[in-house]
Amino acid sequence: MSLWLFKQEPDCYSLSDLERDRTTLWDGVTNALARKNLRACKPGDRVFFYHTGKEKAVVGEMEIVGGPRTDSKSDDPKNVAVEVKLVRRLKRPVTLAEIKADKLLADWDLVLLPRLSVVPTSREQWQRVLALAANVVV
Repeated sequence: MSLWLFKQEPDCYSLSDLERDRTTLWDGVTNALARKNLRACKPGDRVFFYHTGKEKAVVGEMEIVGGPRTDSKSDDPKNVAVEVKLVRRLKRPVTLAEIKADKLLADWDLVLLPRLSVVPTSREQWQRVLALAANVVV
């Protein structure tokens, strides 16, 4: 199982939307490296949901349940999509400021490549974010 972080502007699609829908197709990724990362996702992988924009925080956890497959909404055959389902909302969002200030997270692509929307996450980074969130709510 691999671990990831997916970014989304909450005005476009938020964790609240995913809570309502329970599953969604994660599409619209156009950056070449982000698409490469999305193609590496497999069912069973876990994903942090990160709100961009004004919030800038890890807010929830998802699981890949389908894909990767060609993004049917795109004219570009290189674009891919995966299906995700909600696992849980974090009890407390973990902000980008907290992440940048944490020595264990300083080398995360979230910090080093801030425009990348699909980011690999190490087990250590995953566990640290969960610890910063001070437990999770199912």
